[in-house]
Amino acid sequence: MAEFPLHRRPAATAAVFASSVSRRIAGGVIRRPALGVAAAALLTGLITLGGCATQLPHEPSTARATTSLTAQTSRAYHGRFAVQYNDQNGQQRNAYGNFDWRETDSTVTLELLNPLGQTLAVVTSSPAEAMLELPNKQPLTADNVSTLMQQALGFALPVEGLRYWLQPSVAPTSRAQTTPDPKDPQRLAQIQQDGWTIDYLAYADAPATGVKRVNLTREDPPLQIKLVLDQ
Repeated sequence: MAEFPLHRRPAATAAVFASSVSRRIAGGVIRRPALGVAAAALLTGLITLGGCATQLPHEPSTARATTSLTAQTSRAYHGRFAVQYNDQNGQQRNAYGNFDWRETDSTVTLELLNPLGQTLAVVTSSPAEAMLELPNKQPLTADNVSTLMQQALGFALPVEGLRYWLQPSVAPTSRAQTTPDPKDPQRLAQIQQDGWTIDYLAYADAPATGVKRVNLTREDPPLQIKLVLDQ
């Protein structure tokens, strides 16, 4: 998996990504009012800124994730992300930024921010619909969050899977293969599920708990995501 930093935000990369977003919106891939150049400018800130076991659905993946998702009504994460993806022309692109994740019952709100803490985009995923909001713009909607993000941004974070993988736990909706951490068998080193490979690189030091660094990789279409959870 190629290395790409979480703290660097090249200006050239920002311009290319913003141009790609502008073309997607102008091309009418989303069936709502066009965002125009202002949206592209806003999104520019997003960048400038031992063995395996197959698990059946509904089984917990680790002793430290025994509490089911449905038993907890809220969850929140704050951190940084880096995404490496191919645009519609097959060219490799990078995107960097900060994020706030707020989860209440079955609704997830993912806020993307620049380094100064200014909101650039808000993605909301619920059973009813997915919505993308930009400051001072009309919301965009789609049937699911993956479609919405792919069409608007050129890549889609696996929001539904991340609800579980960040715990860390397997999603209860499909089979998964897990690998325990050889240094601590109660922790996960890897999950393979729904075409994704999730590698847990670091956990928070005591007395804190939970995932600190996690990489997600998908081969088709190629997508690499690095997350650092600050809290």
